[in-house]
Amino acid sequence: MFNDLAAQRLTALFVGGWLVLNFPLLALWDVDATWLGIPVFPAAIFILWLLLLVGLACLVERTSWPQQDD
Repeated sequence: MFNDLAAQRLTALFVGGWLVLNFPLLALWDVDATWLGIPVFPAAIFILWLLLLVGLACLVERTSWPQQDD
């Protein structure tokens, strides 16, 4: 589908983020508990979102995108 490895990695990151932030896997964190005084569900959403952003930043900064002249 894509010839570029960076585009494949971005697609994989998108699909992975879509999976962990949707119902079946996100329901695992929907418990009535706290962690260091913070409810587990919002903390899990924030941590997962933060990990996705860090992964995206590392991926974009590491790869060199080809320049296209229009």
